[in-house]
Amino acid sequence: MREFDVVVVGSLNLDLVTRTTRLPGPGETVIGASYAEFPGGKGLNQAVAAARAGASVALVGAVGDDHAGTRLRAVAADEGIDVTHLATIDGQPTGRAIISVDDSGENSIIVVPGANARTAPADLPVGRVVVAQLEIPLTTVTEAFRMARGRGATTVLNPAPASALPTALLANCDVVVPNEHEVELLGGADRLLDAGVSQIVVTRGGAGVDVITRAPSLHLDAFPVDPVDTTGAGDAFCGALSSRLAAGDPLLTAVHFAAAAGALATTKPGAVPSQPYRSDIETMAASRPTIG
Repeated sequence: MREFDVVVVGSLNLDLVTRTTRLPGPGETVIGASYAEFPGGKGLNQAVAAARAGASVALVGAVGDDHAGTRLRAVAADEGIDVTHLATIDGQPTGRAIISVDDSGENSIIVVPGANARTAPADLPVGRVVVAQLEIPLTTVTEAFRMARGRGATTVLNPAPASALPTALLANCDVVVPNEHEVELLGGADRLLDAGVSQIVVTRGGAGVDVITRAPSLHLDAFPVDPVDTTGAGDAFCGALSSRLAAGDPLLTAVHFAAAAGALATTKPGAVPSQPYRSDIETMAASRPTIG
């Protein structure tokens, strides 16, 4: 059986993106400046990010038997991602994400899972690193990580959108990558460490990244960029991080590379289109010393 550098178990969505001067408040209507459709979903985004960062990648997920599903499958295949384990679910729509982006690059997102709710890793590909998110069923992620750890793989969880996580899942997580809001919704870093997570990498947008273990935590400042659209930046970070962990980099070296990828992803619109390539990430990463 072929071994991949990175196996991504996650969602595929068609992103419906509006741009507006500012995001609306509760009960408020604002006028949009533009509308576009992009391939997305945290699973697809992270698979593309890992592939463009130089990893061999397999994607486990599900799409509907509609035009959006056909389009997203083609996007993954065109990036060189193995789609053997990407299921098509008859009678189900492909997932959608409704995204609003304001002039500062901030966004708000509503995800409609569709076929993603039927994702099941009945035959998980072999990978050095297995990464998952929470736009698919928790039971699916838990089973995938159990299988992955049984094969000696490193498991990376991006707990987005954040929800209560079962002990059976946390016990099989090597690295958890929440943002600053998600880590608090999960009960804080100490709770995650107590549950068996080895390493926590907290992304804080323009405030940088914290690396938390049982040893003293470390902080990496953000790479300076002028953001256009922050959608997909966290996925760029997770995919790039997974690619370097699969290559054997120490965690801090991998985080440095991933932070450069996340920064670059904010400089272009769209989730999949904004994922940077390895050569550009290396140039950005070389602009400052590696932490640690």
